[in-house]
Amino acid sequence: MSEYRLLIDGALVAGDSTMEVVNPATEEVLALAPRGSEAQLDAAVAAAKAAFPAWAARDISERRALILAFADRFEARADEFAKLLTQEQGKPLPEAQMEVAYSCVFIRQMAGYDLPVKVIEDSETRLVQQFRRPLGVVGAIIPWNFPLLIVAFKLPFALLAGNTVVLKPAPTTPLTTLRLGEILADLLPPGVVNIVTDLNDLGGRLSGHPDVAKISFTGSSATGRKVMASAAGTLKRLTLELGGNDAAIVLPGADPEKIAPGIFGGAFFNAGQTCLAIKRVYVHDSIYDEVCAQLGRLADAAVVDDGLRQGATIGPLQNRMQYEKVKGYLDSARADGRIVAGGEVEDRPGYFIRPTIVADVEDGDRIVDEEQFGPILPIIRFSDVEQALHAANSLDFGLGGSVWGDDRALARSVAERMESGTVWINKHLDFGPNVPFAGAKQSGIGSEFAEEGLHEFTQIRIVNEAR
Repeated sequence: MSEYRLLIDGALVAGDSTMEVVNPATEEVLALAPRGSEAQLDAAVAAAKAAFPAWAARDISERRALILAFADRFEARADEFAKLLTQEQGKPLPEAQMEVAYSCVFIRQMAGYDLPVKVIEDSETRLVQQFRRPLGVVGAIIPWNFPLLIVAFKLPFALLAGNTVVLKPAPTTPLTTLRLGEILADLLPPGVVNIVTDLNDLGGRLSGHPDVAKISFTGSSATGRKVMASAAGTLKRLTLELGGNDAAIVLPGADPEKIAPGIFGGAFFNAGQTCLAIKRVYVHDSIYDEVCAQLGRLADAAVVDDGLRQGATIGPLQNRMQYEKVKGYLDSARADGRIVAGGEVEDRPGYFIRPTIVADVEDGDRIVDEEQFGPILPIIRFSDVEQALHAANSLDFGLGGSVWGDDRALARSVAERMESGTVWINKHLDFGPNVPFAGAKQSGIGSEFAEEGLHEFTQIRIVNEAR
């Protein structure tokens, strides 16, 4: 097995213990990863704190150059990272290659932003300027569904703004992040980036640590609340990108054959393990049966297999806990609705579940109201557009949503009233580093990407000078 190391104060070090990482397609141990201890986490935070003054004092152009060099080194090992990502996370190799490529795009584009001084007033009596200064040590907590891409969402802006970072990957997908540590170890000054793993037992210590100025967390709403509670003692800055139960509304007059591939892709990308995936679809009565049939055909045609096998379009669930949870949702789907396609657990090693289309369910059913985070899609019938909009807005989630239909005026009217941070029209899962991303309601606090996302890693400083 390959050797993996933590990154603490510029050194690649063994963990104080080890933990097994399982390939979800085979249920076999892929690697022994280092497991960090409380003492190692404290050492990483101390290293980041010590490195902060010199890193923050560097010109932003110097920090930018190092971030771009990181992207170059990462891209040079793209094939290695993609294969390892498929092995530890489960997604098909083409999706893993896409994640690596998009990660490099995000790193490079985010490195191109700037933090100019803003002149608020320049008059005869005073000069008022707004500066944006780094916060200090940032704790970045990464989930298991996109272990490389979500690092690329957080690390470039944190570093560009002049902060130092402690990265904590998910315990079931730490390997690709640890490989990033090998790239960073001799590129950045010691302590600027540190990587510490755990078995979900160090998150509270990181988010409550008195020397950590900000936590950037991506994960479930339940865990986000725990992070927020841990951070409250020191009033840390927080960016929380949390769970979603994204609704798609299919308007009367939409072409079922035309829209079905977009809805299917928006729901089942990464085996449905995407915070912004479509989790429930409201379809007008006039086209309900045909939309269900079209989605069912796509589900039946999907190739569920080990992501390293050519032709696989949907891989396994990432870990056993999520697999068992999704199997529970399958039971609810059978009890409350009609299975159009799928509904089966693959009889083989690995956490495989076929993509499942569930018709004839209603709001209030568990399969509709809860985020499945797996390859299950409930379809709800409606006859009145306002009724569908009300239902889409009725839950506590508000991460994303989409509206599908040929009547653009009606689609825009509905989209503008959806209570979500992002709403798409006739597409889903279209985002980029130049487009702000923020959840509404219990789907998050703060923004990522674009200028707004960079500002999340800064403290405003006003200098008010008498003339």
